[in-house]
Amino acid sequence: MIKYGGEDNDNQISVLVSNVLTTNRDYHKLIDLIKSRDPDVFLTLESDKEWEKALNVFEKEYSYSVKVPLDNLYGMHLYSKLALKDMEVKYLIKDHIPSIHGSIELSNGKMANIHCLHPRPPSPTESKTSTNRDAELLLMGKKIDKDAELVLVFGDLNDVAWSRTTKLFQKISGLMDPRRGRGFFNTYNANYLLMRWPLDHIFHTNDFTLVEMAREKNIGSDHFPMYVKLNYTPEAEWKQHDLKSSKSEEDWADKKIEKGKKNED
Repeated sequence: MIKYGGEDNDNQISVLVSNVLTTNRDYHKLIDLIKSRDPDVFLTLESDKEWEKALNVFEKEYSYSVKVPLDNLYGMHLYSKLALKDMEVKYLIKDHIPSIHGSIELSNGKMANIHCLHPRPPSPTESKTSTNRDAELLLMGKKIDKDAELVLVFGDLNDVAWSRTTKLFQKISGLMDPRRGRGFFNTYNANYLLMRWPLDHIFHTNDFTLVEMAREKNIGSDHFPMYVKLNYTPEAEWKQHDLKSSKSEEDWADKKIEKGKKNED
């Protein structure tokens, strides 16, 4: 866990991301973690109707929500104490893989754009190639104005931070990875100590600074939850430099996106 102090609570936002594993029925483990951590926002991935029923205990405290219960491993549920506005469920690449988009009002009154993703992973049982995942990440990157302020992208991205695709996503979008220079925070696979990768991410614009970051305890899933608390710090834009993409990288991204849209895999 990494923790910094001395920031303004009205400028802060805390986010918990958890791929719960659809077949995992240890609901109480995640429920206990949420009660303990008390995040402003939490996102569950692979959550179905049964998970939705279990998470009903948070309906009163987290009065804003977007629910997409599915049995195909791509369900997602977003719960927030902070006001959500103009929320949409979109299907960026495949018509059975949702993503959640909209705005959230911070305690200071500022509006931040949020994007919740869970692209299809490359695997023998899902997709033979990484085309669909790459296309969704890069398309999302293209949709974010590189000079935008107050943007958060989080979820199980099924890709490691150092891959060509994720690096290019950051270059195109201008978003930052709070892990950079601070460790790997490997979230998958929770069942194998020696084979773990950082697949669950929370990216942000450079007007946010890190207050706290932690990989949380095992909740019975094959993913560990990831927790991040950020502080809106507009003056940090001058100190935190984003990455730049080249023309050849932009062209490669465009080809990946087009291929992903046409791919029937």
